[in-house]
Amino acid sequence: MHNVAIIGAGPAGLTAARVLLQAGISGVQVLERNPQPGGLPRFCDHQGWGVWDMHRLYTGPRYAGELVRRAAGADILINTTVTALEPNGHLHISTPGGPEYLQSRIVLLATGIREKPRGARLVSGTRPWGITTTGAFQEMAQAGQIPFRRPVIIGSELVAFSALLTARHAGIKPVAMLEPGPRILARRPGGLIARAVFGVPVRTNTQLLEIRGIDRVESVLLERNGQREELACDGVIFTGQFTPEAWLPRSAGLQIDPATGGPAIDNFFRCSDPAYFATGNLLRPVEHSGFAALEGARAAAQILRALRGELPPPQAAIPVIPGGALRYIYPQRIIPGGIPIQLHGRARHAHKGRLRAMADDTLVFERLIRILPERRISLTLPGAALTGRNSLAVILD
Repeated sequence: MHNVAIIGAGPAGLTAARVLLQAGISGVQVLERNPQPGGLPRFCDHQGWGVWDMHRLYTGPRYAGELVRRAAGADILINTTVTALEPNGHLHISTPGGPEYLQSRIVLLATGIREKPRGARLVSGTRPWGITTTGAFQEMAQAGQIPFRRPVIIGSELVAFSALLTARHAGIKPVAMLEPGPRILARRPGGLIARAVFGVPVRTNTQLLEIRGIDRVESVLLERNGQREELACDGVIFTGQFTPEAWLPRSAGLQIDPATGGPAIDNFFRCSDPAYFATGNLLRPVEHSGFAALEGARAAAQILRALRGELPPPQAAIPVIPGGALRYIYPQRIIPGGIPIQLHGRARHAHKGRLRAMADDTLVFERLIRILPERRISLTLPGAALTGRNSLAVILD
């Protein structure tokens, strides 16, 4: 039996492995379905990685390599797919040598997120060559494959600018970045950078109606303010609209939060089966790699406590309920005690108002807030103030 099995060798999973190894834990196994560890940064040749967690600036591949190097000592199994989770840390896995059965005292789920493809976005039209997501495009570009020369980029989250940087490295000139909403979703001055540095026009309030072409993409049909326009292009890159890769915990019957799409956890990163922990972008869509890596480190710290038998019983947890304009809040359960409790969430829409936390009928937190839907909301509550309460409501008025 292993002490800890980590499913997913991205920033969160590898950082958790490093923390466990540095604490002297043996028998740490990392299971990765891809041929190489490191996660999505492996395919992003541009700068911008490592600042939050390593306090250095790397390209994506160098950052991924550094994650792997720092996790040296863990048993990293590549080309290994976990096919099923059973209670109490029992795993079914598929390896190059065939199916196997693995047991671990604790399993950390760190499977990350995926982008919503064209089909799930209900975009009509033909299905020619040249339609992809950011991740698939970056993988092709790193392999030296040029799927198009003048694509449109759909979406304006941070990942859209990652696609823009990858396109620039590959000698590809996007014709436009299209955002259905009234403003770009990435932080300022993203739109200015796209226009001034990359020469790519950013069109807000613009809906993609149809993709046209026979053998390959020839144009897209757009609508803005009731006016339709056909824009010539040879490719479409769908970016963002992430969803957690949660099919494993969902199929195993672990509690899933429909608001986040990921497993519901307590403030110790435990799932509804306490043999399973979850961390990183599996918890919610979506944070940058540095934040996910730091969550991996925090989850590993709680796993260390679990291995020593120091965590309180999960039955003592009380529910955390989002209200008002809050789209979600996590952790979804907390066990009050003497240490502060940190919560994160997001709003349903742009909002200016009051963020409140109510322990039963008692106000324990209040702050005026102005927030956009893609920005993280964080609050820290004194654990002692929640002791003896039955529930916690976090409300954005």
